[in-house]
Amino acid sequence: MTEQGEPRLTEAAFHILLALSGRDRHGYEILQVVEAQQGTGVRLGTTTLYRTLRGLLRDGLVEETDERPAPDLDDQRRRYYRLTPAGRAAAHTEVERLRRLLAAAEASSVARRRTPGLAH
Repeated sequence: MTEQGEPRLTEAAFHILLALSGRDRHGYEILQVVEAQQGTGVRLGTTTLYRTLRGLLRDGLVEETDERPAPDLDDQRRRYYRLTPAGRAAAHTEVERLRRLLAAAEASSVARRRTPGLAH
């Protein structure tokens, strides 16, 4: 829980919300977007993806959408997911929490570069 009482997003949930922030996507496309996010090193397995999506759906942070690409560009078995306003707010809250965490880390001695050969 954060100090505001909001539940913290898991890493998987946060990355899924980020992947959906630009447009509706189906599950496999979400996996591809998450893996392509530069420098994160995050890889989601399909089980983690769909378990996390179920939780996000239950919590109202994402929703399934019936809007689809043209039939010749789509596989009708796919489910498409959309970020809800609550999901966008939850992602924003997590970004702000991470900013505060980064600021605290940068202010700490942990973030200061160590000079090779010197003991601290």
